[in-house]
Amino acid sequence: QVQLVESGGGLVQPGGSLRLSCVASGSIFRINAMGWYRQAPGKQRELVAAITSAGSTNYADSVKGRFTISRDNAKNTVYLQMNSLKPEDTAVYYCNARTLRLYSGYDDYWGQGTQVTVSS
Repeated sequence: QVQLVESGGGLVQPGGSLRLSCVASGSIFRINAMGWYRQAPGKQRELVAAITSAGSTNYADSVKGRFTISRDNAKNTVYLQMNSLKPEDTAVYYCNARTLRLYSGYDDYWGQGTQVTVSS
């Protein structure tokens, strides 16, 4: 089992910045990748950014060049630095951790979510 606790959401004006943090605990040695997803009202949850245990990253096209995902293995923490925020970035942001099963398949774990609101 993996537990995830997010922090760092809030209200910010367009063009502003926020940094989200997600601390993992439990069976962290099993984590293969971590990421951030978001869900806006009336929309499906979508991947924002992800980072593997090897440090490879990928981003949604809508956030490339504005958001940066990083991880501090010593602190079991993954970050999402969000710059040049737009109103369309408004959503609940969820931290995700994926662990691989011994033979095949994987398990996803989720944080409780943190609200990000971009508005003037």
